[in-house]
Amino acid sequence: MTKRAPLALLMVGLVSYSLLISPFASYMRNKPIAEKLGYVPSIKVLKPLSADHKEFVGASLVLKVTMYFGGLIGKMQNGRLSEPADLQGMSRLLHQAVRLDPYNMDCYYFAQSFLTWDAGQIEVANEMLKYGMQYRSWDWYLPFFAGFNHAFFLKDYPKAAEYYRKAGDLSGMDLHIKLAGRYLQESGQTELAIGYLKGMVRTANNPAIRKSYQIRLQAFQEARRIEVARDLFAAQHGAPPATVEQLVHAGLLDPKPSDPYGGAFYLEATGKVSTTSKFAFATGKK
Repeated sequence: MTKRAPLALLMVGLVSYSLLISPFASYMRNKPIAEKLGYVPSIKVLKPLSADHKEFVGASLVLKVTMYFGGLIGKMQNGRLSEPADLQGMSRLLHQAVRLDPYNMDCYYFAQSFLTWDAGQIEVANEMLKYGMQYRSWDWYLPFFAGFNHAFFLKDYPKAAEYYRKAGDLSGMDLHIKLAGRYLQESGQTELAIGYLKGMVRTANNPAIRKSYQIRLQAFQEARRIEVARDLFAAQHGAPPATVEQLVHAGLLDPKPSDPYGGAFYLEATGKVSTTSKFAFATGKK
């Protein structure tokens, strides 16, 4: 019986994988991409079903989401996704994955990619990061992500500084220590985003996630170009510009800024640079 135990565990793993991936395979191949995440049992069912293969099943869920999202990104045209992304389904699968294996870094990395920017679920992302910090206590990435979310999205600078201090303590990186010391004043938001996104592009292992961050980085670099031109225009003319087109006509923006998400940049009444795309993927066909 003892010699058969590993074989029995292997069979349980194969059965679990089959139950997770195989059902309705031919049916799912013929469905629209937005539905291809398919059915996955609840975490109450998955945990006992996975037995000693929770890491394997958790990794399978993350792979399922990344392949799905990669397919959407690959078919994107003019900053628009060909079909609406199943953001709720992606979030559900990633939450199940971390409950099965809280050490799976790919899960947190991917959740940070789409839950914040595309789904606008900042608190949901932060709760997942806090959950992960209980297990990946050595990992500076999780407090780094949380610090950025609190500063950029929530404008909670004291909380952001707290997480950046933790990231600095764990990594020893001067950048994190400086960000904590500055309390991330709002005047540096665009530059903060550019620095964050450069780091994400540099460390991303998944091609779909890297491409997602590269597109967003390009958008924020264009926004920064407009900010520089805006400030230069105000210094030259003694008054702020009213529109982005005014900066183009003044020869301060060459080439004309282009939003890779397919939106149009504009200046708010306060002078802040914004875009109609809101720096996120549009869905549906024009």
